[in-house]
Amino acid sequence: MNKISSINEFVIKFANVNGSGSASANQMFAKGVFRSGIPVSPKNIFPSNIQGLPTWFEIRASEKGYLGRKAGIDFMVAMNPQSYAQDVAEINPGGYLLYDSSWKRDFKREDINIIEVPLTTLCVDEFNNPKTRFLFKNLVYVGALSYLMNINKDIFIKLIEEQFKGKEKLIAPNVQALEIGFKYAKKHLVDACKIKVNQANLTDGMILTNGNNAGGLGCVYGGATVCTWYPITPSTSLAESYKKYCDQLRVDENTGKNKFAFVQAEDELASIGMAIGANWNGARAFTATSGPGISLMTEFIGLAYFAEIPVVIFNIQRGGPSTGMPTRTQQSDINKNSTI
Repeated sequence: MNKISSINEFVIKFANVNGSGSASANQMFAKGVFRSGIPVSPKNIFPSNIQGLPTWFEIRASEKGYLGRKAGIDFMVAMNPQSYAQDVAEINPGGYLLYDSSWKRDFKREDINIIEVPLTTLCVDEFNNPKTRFLFKNLVYVGALSYLMNINKDIFIKLIEEQFKGKEKLIAPNVQALEIGFKYAKKHLVDACKIKVNQANLTDGMILTNGNNAGGLGCVYGGATVCTWYPITPSTSLAESYKKYCDQLRVDENTGKNKFAFVQAEDELASIGMAIGANWNGARAFTATSGPGISLMTEFIGLAYFAEIPVVIFNIQRGGPSTGMPTRTQQSDINKNSTI
């Protein structure tokens, strides 16, 4: 069987189920590659779905610094039986498919390499709580990937410790789940994968972030003291990032009081109205929304223009025409920052 062989140059895709806790594990894997010194470009691909429906997370790792998508997938982690057919079809010849072999499956492709890891069985044997078993499958496959791709396991342990800082009781079981996957792969999957991550220093002095997180941090450093917002995909995480960084950087050390205001409004009209009012009273205020929100804010935007009241509006645009598709992201998406 031919095997794709590459060092620090590959595309891996995770096919999961909404609400399974996979997002943090997949992001952790991306951070693990990044902290190994290899530039990565993660992409969350999730249609407008409710819990239980498909979601995907794709990562391009490239020591040459390439960020764009490329044709085909070199390594697929298939965790959703509903999307098996689609996911398997995307794998390049000689590529790899890792799936939960607690339930054996014939994928009817002889030109790819099947990597079987009984994720559910491993979790059932080690954990008693059904919810814990369900969530920890994700960390088990991260542990297996750590061995398969030669990524230093200590990097992931450090990431777990950082993620659960202040919730120390959660560190040990998460590390345990990681170790389960690593040890299984080390025992049963020697030489199963020829895609490797070799430690480098190509990310020295860099951070791994996304546009919304960068926007939220930028607001803090730009002096914003008021964020008024209404939840709408895909802009919500910008407001949440602002709140996260303010909790770290904008709390008076002596009194413990917040030196910022974070207001979730009842709708988009209220959020822009509050932002205008805050600016009118001398604060630096902003709001974040998407296409439909901008449409609803039109009259208030006109008021701010004619009254000459400055207000910052983040329009995190959606792909597609008019107000756009809710959450089906694609390469044509634009992150546009508008300032009045």
